[in-house]
Amino acid sequence: MTLKFARLGTAGNEQPAVIAQDADGTEKYFSLTALTNDIDGGFLASDGIERTREALNKGELPEISPEGLRIGAPVARPGAVVAIGLNYTAHAAESGATPPEVPVVFLKPTNTISGPFDAAPIPPSSTKYDWEVELAIVIGQEASYLSTVTEAAACIAGYAVANDLSEREYQIPGAAGQWTKGKSLPGSTPLGPWLVPANDIDAGNLRLQTLVNGEPRQDSNTSDMIFEPATIVHHLSQYMVLEPGDVIITGTPEGVALSGRFPFIQPGDVVELEIEGLGRQRQEYFQTNAAQAGAAQAVSLAGTHA
Repeated sequence: MTLKFARLGTAGNEQPAVIAQDADGTEKYFSLTALTNDIDGGFLASDGIERTREALNKGELPEISPEGLRIGAPVARPGAVVAIGLNYTAHAAESGATPPEVPVVFLKPTNTISGPFDAAPIPPSSTKYDWEVELAIVIGQEASYLSTVTEAAACIAGYAVANDLSEREYQIPGAAGQWTKGKSLPGSTPLGPWLVPANDIDAGNLRLQTLVNGEPRQDSNTSDMIFEPATIVHHLSQYMVLEPGDVIITGTPEGVALSGRFPFIQPGDVVELEIEGLGRQRQEYFQTNAAQAGAAQAVSLAGTHA
């Protein structure tokens, strides 16, 4: 049985739920409040996914209706959001970079995480805001100085869709261009709609797509990654402690606006991102001012740290 873990409700008040199919193949939503207060590192580390399977099989979880409920990020309170850059050969080429021989690593603030359908703010002075569909890893067990890739694979709880929104003018040009500046903006890591357990999906063969206003931009497959998920987790564990609930976004394929083939995101644009088996995001973008940006960050903080 393939499970999809979700968090439903207003930002800061999301409730944990699981989506599962009945005998007829109809998807139904079930509350997880009998098992946990939230889908977080504690739930994942305490074998929460398998406990959910057992509870479903025993009929112990009440069915709920998702009608009218906002979908939040599928994991709460990650201690870290770790990102991998230039992890698809064609994207490295369109960025003017040589494909890396070891993973390129940077960090994003956890307060950048937002819901997959939340309205998305374009930073006040932004002129080059860009989309990046990415496979997100969610850690389920502590990973530190792992010996093998096999050990690393066992530390992965599941996968989700992420959008690593990037302001290229902040990220790249000149002496002040820095990846952290370009990738730390409010609401710049939409995550979800679901967390799918690692054992329920083949993360090495998933189609990734991005549409902007209904027009195709990115269309690739995770099989084209330079570094696959378990290799990434093993590598990171040599340099940092990955904790349950942490999120790793694994790089984007070709087809971003940075390539020069497409315009950057404009107010009113609708960006849709989808990964096979992991669901679809949809964000509508609006130009924000400094006050609105602060409010957007407050909502993101509420959704991440409630």
